[in-house]
Amino acid sequence: MISKDNAEHYNWGDHCDGWYLVKRQDMSIIHERMPSGAKEKKHYHHQSRQFFFVLSGVLTMELNGEIHTLPAQTGIEIPPGTIHQASNSSDSALEFMVISHPTTRGDRIDLS
Repeated sequence: MISKDNAEHYNWGDHCDGWYLVKRQDMSIIHERMPSGAKEKKHYHHQSRQFFFVLSGVLTMELNGEIHTLPAQTGIEIPPGTIHQASNSSDSALEFMVISHPTTRGDRIDLS
């Protein structure tokens, strides 16, 4: 069994946390925590298709310039080649899952 309590942990971005629940070349599943006001860099992936699912809080996802607001228990798919940026503009922490197929390692192109 795997959970945040025993998964490999890492820090990223503006004081964000990630826990690898599945870490394989063909797929990754990450539980992430993003504090209020945090955001990632705009980027895209050549091959990886991602699905973000909000566990708690509200995720703001920009996809090719269009803003989507995702409350808890909703998700959004990010096809390969789609410029995107996840952020938390709410007043409380956000937790979500990111499922990537294949893994995004070595497949991320940061913009600006």
